[in-house]
Amino acid sequence: MVAALAALIIAGCGHKEDKSNNNNITKKSNIVIDQDMKQRLAELAHASKPRGAFGFYVFDLTADKPVYGCMENRAMSSASCLKLLSGTAGLHLLGTNYKYTTSLYTKGKMDNDTLRGDIALKADVEPQLNAPDMKMFAEVLKWKKIKKITGKVYLDLFIKEPVKSETHWYPWDLSFSKYGIFFKGADQVKKAFKMALKEKGIQIDDNQIILGKVPTGSHCVFRFYRTIERVIKRMWKNSSNTQATSLLYAIGHRVNPKGEPTKAGVMYLKKILHEEIGIKDPAIVIHDGCGLCTHNHMSPKSLVLILRYGYKHKDIYRLMKRYLSVAGVDGTARGLLNTPEMKGRIWAKTGTLSHPYGISSLAGFAQGKNGHMYAFAIMDNDMSVLDAHVLQKKLGQALMK
Repeated sequence: MVAALAALIIAGCGHKEDKSNNNNITKKSNIVIDQDMKQRLAELAHASKPRGAFGFYVFDLTADKPVYGCMENRAMSSASCLKLLSGTAGLHLLGTNYKYTTSLYTKGKMDNDTLRGDIALKADVEPQLNAPDMKMFAEVLKWKKIKKITGKVYLDLFIKEPVKSETHWYPWDLSFSKYGIFFKGADQVKKAFKMALKEKGIQIDDNQIILGKVPTGSHCVFRFYRTIERVIKRMWKNSSNTQATSLLYAIGHRVNPKGEPTKAGVMYLKKILHEEIGIKDPAIVIHDGCGLCTHNHMSPKSLVLILRYGYKHKDIYRLMKRYLSVAGVDGTARGLLNTPEMKGRIWAKTGTLSHPYGISSLAGFAQGKNGHMYAFAIMDNDMSVLDAHVLQKKLGQALMK
């Protein structure tokens, strides 16, 4: 009723586009859903299955209609399917063309091979830069024939302390060694940059390296970029927890540069759920950006609504199709959905936690034989992960027949 009333009001204002929009709505309303698929999904819902919590939801994106749901509103631990939310939120906030930036500055004058002044390294929350990459910045100084620096070496860092385990993570969940250098704390950055400079023949003392802002009047001599797509690929296709956590830092830094980044990031995830995606179920709970926390609670329907939101935004959908794992082809769904009928026709995010009990989820897009595109999600809790995988395969087969 509200949508129809809004359309009438806008039409009264003389907007020609609304006629075509109404035609599109009419056309979609005439598209029928696959009744055979609906029957197959109903059979899956009512078939005997292992003990545990279970639910799924399938939505026909082409017809813009639900196909079938079984306990689709049940909120359960989502595991890494939560990365669908953090990735979508990051792309919405930062933009699909966002680039992480690391910059090198100099200030002063050259006296033969001596810079009588300062240099500064300014770091964004770049998640993939590591110690060996510091050689790029040292190489620029070498190319400028700098062998000695009389002033200070400033490290302008957003993150000064090493990334920490989030609330409710298990001790072994913090794979610290897999984080980029800027997430390992100022001491590690200092050590890596000093080593890179010395390897290029640039002499500095420990007391020259300090934390501080880029000095006023400095000149940028080199800037390194890495696209957000590189991060999205690893967190979706390969389910990287470190990349998802680093993206949460980037989100938090953007919305509240002076606040605690993970808290600000989680607040933004909740905001986009409520205001953009339209999920207001109080049973939905967000604690981190990667899904390691067992207290993250999503429902099959909420995961599908996130996918539907992405589908409606072409730039986000393009990256979803490109960087979600492809059934039987790559990523975490390569082996899970490796049957002839599913291969190359399902793009999905997997989610698995084996502690403290079996948690397994799967959500993504599927191309039906009728040419329709579907969004689906299936969640299993308190169930053997192997049993959950069997149910996920059965759902995939029901979508493909």
